[in-house]
Amino acid sequence: MALYLSEIVSVAGKPGLQKLIGNRSNGLIVESLDGSGKRFPTTLNQKVSFLSDISMYTYDGDEKLDVILQKLHTAAEGGLELVTKKSNGADIQVFFRKVIENFDEDQVYNSDILKLVSWYKILKDKVNFAQLTEPEYTEEDKSAATKKKASKKPTTKATPKSAPKAQSKAKGGVKKSGNLKAG
Repeated sequence: MALYLSEIVSVAGKPGLQKLIGNRSNGLIVESLDGSGKRFPTTLNQKVSFLSDISMYTYDGDEKLDVILQKLHTAAEGGLELVTKKSNGADIQVFFRKVIENFDEDQVYNSDILKLVSWYKILKDKVNFAQLTEPEYTEEDKSAATKKKASKKPTTKATPKSAPKAQSKAKGGVKKSGNLKAG
């Protein structure tokens, strides 16, 4: 199953990339993409970046990561040799200039380029580079889905009469009953 960039995160202080598995009240649950399948929770103190939100500076504005990864994949498939940590600064700049011609070298550091290449190596066999972002639905698609959902017969579950009433878990002694009005 191919992943979308909106499902992949980078957690500060953790190597590699992680797949979002679930949410919890004080963070996320993620799974390492290194093949180990190791899962761990994040905390509110950790910086978590979704790959779909990342972009790099160019002289024409920002370039989204999905576009950069697609260009990098096309160049790598075309025979462009990827840089490594052992590459010198000039080689890294020349390499990235072949991928993104107008990147802003004053704001995009060599370490950023090396991180991008390491992410590409991780994602190479896990994503479809032609479709890195989730497809956007038009109003017609949304309308058709809504009509389809409405045409299904709703199922109702009978609740026993002895079922206890749900209690509010609101803090501060105020019940959330719907009787309160904004003042």
